[in-house]
Amino acid sequence: MANAPKTTAPAKNEGGNSGNLFASLSIIICFIVGYLVWKFVMGSPSNFIDNNPENQPNPGNYLGMVYHAGVIVPVLIGLFLMVWVFSIERFIVIGRAAGTGNVGNFVRKIQTLINGGNIDSAIAECDKQKGSVANVVKAGLLKYKDVSANTGLDAEKSVVAIQKEIEETTALEMPMLEKNMNVIATLVSIGTLTGLLGTVTGMIKAFSALATGGAPDSAKLANGISEALINTATGIATSTFAIVMYNILTAKIDNLTYSIDEAGFSIVQTYAANHK
Repeated sequence: MANAPKTTAPAKNEGGNSGNLFASLSIIICFIVGYLVWKFVMGSPSNFIDNNPENQPNPGNYLGMVYHAGVIVPVLIGLFLMVWVFSIERFIVIGRAAGTGNVGNFVRKIQTLINGGNIDSAIAECDKQKGSVANVVKAGLLKYKDVSANTGLDAEKSVVAIQKEIEETTALEMPMLEKNMNVIATLVSIGTLTGLLGTVTGMIKAFSALATGGAPDSAKLANGISEALINTATGIATSTFAIVMYNILTAKIDNLTYSIDEAGFSIVQTYAANHK
């Protein structure tokens, strides 16, 4: 009996190095931008009494208040920018992975064509759709044609070969979808912890104002409490936004994974039904 056809060997992910470079540069740039915003926008002399950043902020000037919240603020701004940058990057990548059209409609069209025996038309639809889902489906369809042309091949081994081809292609495509998701997940915790660090430093300053020999320094006390609250609020905002983006992106990835599984199952079942 003929041996099962060999499946395509996984190709090297050439985008891995460029993806790592993007992540590293993005983190560095976000922290730099965060510092520049804190130093030159929030720390602009026009935000303070007598145009002196060492003085109290002008009445009602929130930028000056945030500037006086301490050196933890630029770190938090950098973390917040990172959530935005990596979320937008993931939205773009996942959008490309979905292809040019609606994924649900694409899968239903593929199922209809497969059930009708129009394998070549289904492959043409994959070329039109593009993206990760279409790549996986096309690989399964090409393997379908390959094993169908081999009349001496056992049907059970053919099914296994199709399944393996789909699984290997999926294994190549999924890392691209999930790349940098760990960064967003990490920002959920880091945002809160960094905000908590700013809270602690602010409370230390507040208590140091109370520890004076005479009457408490009301200005230093107010600045310390303000620093603690601003850092807390910024840290919580960063973590909250990161959680929301992570859940949205995870749902999109799960939807693509489900579409791949659905289309792959249809390919395998159709072959099994037509080659009993």
